[in-house]
Amino acid sequence: MSGHNPLLAGLMGRCPNCGEGHLFEGFLKVSAQCEACGYDLRRADSGDGPAVFVILIAGFIVAFGALFLEFAVHPPVWVHLVVWLPATLIISLVLLRPLKGIMLAAQFANRASEARHDD
Repeated sequence: MSGHNPLLAGLMGRCPNCGEGHLFEGFLKVSAQCEACGYDLRRADSGDGPAVFVILIAGFIVAFGALFLEFAVHPPVWVHLVVWLPATLIISLVLLRPLKGIMLAAQFANRASEARHDD
């Protein structure tokens, strides 16, 4: 492993081993192996971790944004729907891939796949 940061590589959607190859095939599907170094990415499994963090972060932003808008401007309900439903979708989609990359890279950095007992 070179002197790169695996967490930063995961954030950028790159292989946590070399930092060069693509981590994903498509939006969220993890590549079978890195095309640059050949590292086997099939054992990587982020589980529900990224979704939990996305829910917490997006929920915080949207809930407090909606509360602020309500108390500052007191708009009609339809304004909240027009503003916060798309905001929730956009925030969630923007965060999901980088957070999944970080979770997979954290597994790599901590050698979590070595702790598995697939008997």
